[in-house]
Amino acid sequence: MRTAAVTPPVRRPSAVRALTTLLASTAAATVAVELLNWWYAPEQEFGLAVRTGWAMLRSLGFLVLIGQVNRGRAGAKPFGLILAVTTVFAVGRLVVPRQGVPPLPGLLGFAVLTALCVAVVVLLYRSDAVAGHLVRHRKGLVVEGGTISWREVAPKRPAVTGWLLTSRVAAFTYSPLMLVPALVAGGAVLDGRLAVVPVVLAWFAAGIVVSYLVLFCTAFLLRGRRWARRLLVTITLGVLAVNLPLCWWLLGLDGLVRDGAPLLAAATLALYALHRAPAPDAPPR
Repeated sequence: MRTAAVTPPVRRPSAVRALTTLLASTAAATVAVELLNWWYAPEQEFGLAVRTGWAMLRSLGFLVLIGQVNRGRAGAKPFGLILAVTTVFAVGRLVVPRQGVPPLPGLLGFAVLTALCVAVVVLLYRSDAVAGHLVRHRKGLVVEGGTISWREVAPKRPAVTGWLLTSRVAAFTYSPLMLVPALVAGGAVLDGRLAVVPVVLAWFAAGIVVSYLVLFCTAFLLRGRRWARRLLVTITLGVLAVNLPLCWWLLGLDGLVRDGAPLLAAATLALYALHRAPAPDAPPR
């Protein structure tokens, strides 16, 4: 049995190299802006610490996106779109304090970060060079004709559109966007509100269950099952029906804006992308 020769790497287009540099800058800017917000916050409370930690984790998401871009993965586009949109919401909700005027360094940092996120989305969706680069799937071992090779493996499922991938990635954000406010609400327990412990635990458990439901649903969604579309809509509406009232009740209007708005944006994007994606056995729009 022979082993196939490894194909020499091809030089990436300049637009792709610019995109990776931009993503690295965005990851660094995310950390810098969050540190500024934490430094200038009048009260460095538990809820702020949870939201800041979640926002800073997005810098790791940009590093993962760099790896996908370098590998030319087709899923980098929807992943980058969702990451950019939710990063703006995650950081923006921390810039504005509960009382008073936002600090000028925080506003300037947020403006720079927003500009970087917009530039990332523009390059991902408007650059022909980037579009031509992001066409590959994952690699794996392939045995064919007595030869073992490590090469791209085409998925066995039917080809899916970018809108369907966008809807899938947006739905994957439901669980963390539920878990973060649930953790913030856990601070109420530390303040002596022991009566809300069962509700907070149920909220946290619901966030975990949603992650498995979305994983199950989107697996069949990419395979063109019509019922999976209806199930995803049901999950989305159910998540909103649970999360938004709990944010209002346990975290107040401030929590509803800070934690409900990002989830509402992700749900809107997921439903819109699902609407734009062609239905199974229907001609593309």
